[in-house]
Amino acid sequence: MHPRVLWTRGGGHALLAASLLVAVSCGGGSSAAPAADNASTPRVVQVVAAHEAPVERTVAVTGTLAAEDQVTVSFKVPGRLEALDVDLGSTVRQGQVLGRLTPTDFALRVTQADAALQQARARLGLAADGGDEGVDLAQAAVVRQARAVLDQATLTRDRAAAFVKKGIGSQADLDAAEANFRVAEGRYQDAIEEVRNRQAVLMQRRTELELARQALSDSRLSAPFAGSVRERHATPGQYLATGTPVVTIVKVHPLRLRLSIPEREASAVRPGQHVRVTLEGDATVHEGRVARISPAIEEASRTLSIEAEVANPTGVLRPGAFANAAVVTESRELTTLVPATAVVSFAGVDRVFVVKDGKAAERRVTTGRRDGGRVEVVKGLTAGEPVVVSPGNLVDGEAVSTKEGGQP
Repeated sequence: MHPRVLWTRGGGHALLAASLLVAVSCGGGSSAAPAADNASTPRVVQVVAAHEAPVERTVAVTGTLAAEDQVTVSFKVPGRLEALDVDLGSTVRQGQVLGRLTPTDFALRVTQADAALQQARARLGLAADGGDEGVDLAQAAVVRQARAVLDQATLTRDRAAAFVKKGIGSQADLDAAEANFRVAEGRYQDAIEEVRNRQAVLMQRRTELELARQALSDSRLSAPFAGSVRERHATPGQYLATGTPVVTIVKVHPLRLRLSIPEREASAVRPGQHVRVTLEGDATVHEGRVARISPAIEEASRTLSIEAEVANPTGVLRPGAFANAAVVTESRELTTLVPATAVVSFAGVDRVFVVKDGKAAERRVTTGRRDGGRVEVVKGLTAGEPVVVSPGNLVDGEAVSTKEGGQP
């Protein structure tokens, strides 16, 4: 049936509109039914059951690697540097000789001190090559001589006193004998003190010899610990005063990792906890442990300073490098996990969709840690519930058809 178009003055437009409306109503009835069919078709979604599994609780922070020990070594004695056997990057062992001063002067001082020691031993009547330095004062030559003089003076005094008592001697002879006795007694005491003085000189000469030998030993510079040479400061042929820097050595095994833990996580950090360390551009995970914890929170940054010891037997880690660290505060805690794509966040609210009675049901959840492609759900969901993996623009109450798949 074709509509008739009637044109009248002033009312043509109204009649045309009415005729078109009739035509649309007659010919468009068949297009509304498919739209209604599409609206009633359930949406196919992929679901996975929320899974409960043990997950480590970690605190992710960044820090800087530092050497366990660092020292700039130098000679204890002055001299000319004869040889330096290490350079930048050299690996050294504990006790390894790093360099040597010209030993001539030190060897001569040892010879001189040894000769002075032998002289001191001879004055005490000791053998030059003996090790015994004990001396019997009464057997020393100077003491025995003084003792003999004292004994003679004693006899002379006693004899003069007897003569005076019998009237056959003069008082003057007795006074002279008494004076000689006192002189002999004084010389005897002086002889004993002389021997003691020689003993002290012997000890001094022994010390001087040890000092000379120590100086000869100190003309060789040794590494105080195993490590690597960070910097070289001297050159062979250079005259070095006492304490002049020669080389700087760093201990690279283990290393110290200095970290700043946020105040909200500080209470969970304890000595001995494991630390996983990675470097920029390197996926290798290096193991460490929390070794030292500051007793106070930094007020300016509201962080807790800690130090972790990181094993570095091969020296692949370098002091001063920037590192990412994960401090494992709990290692076997059971928690509910869902795929990260299942969580929809909007305006600070996290949601997931579960399937219930063939319809999508919205759940507001509280999320926690992320473990790879999984997210921890702390509140709002129980293990075993079917969760929509990728909800997209899914709305609450929408009819859905499910298919299994994905990983929790």
